[in-house]
Amino acid sequence: MNRLLVLMLGALLATGALAKLPEMTEEQKAAAAEKKAKAAEGDKKAAGLLAASQDAVAGKYIERMKAQGVTVTPTPIAPPAVPPAPPAAAPAQAPAAR
Repeated sequence: MNRLLVLMLGALLATGALAKLPEMTEEQKAAAAEKKAKAAEGDKKAAGLLAASQDAVAGKYIERMKAQGVTVTPTPIAPPAVPPAPPAAAPAQAPAAR
């Protein structure tokens, strides 16, 4: 009985996921683009702060190791390579007429 109830409840909730949303208006599209740009700017700022923090921690570690007489040389890390642009898709050809 409980399994049937859970199954019916799941089916009822799943039907709501199949509903179509209306098209976004121009104002909503502009607001979404602005929000996306703002998030990207925030992510860039956070990445810069993280890098600065990591550099500070590494610097303190190197100073402590020098005080103990250990020479530490950081491994240089190459920046990530930019992936190549995907090739342009060839236009689909219509099937040959018979």
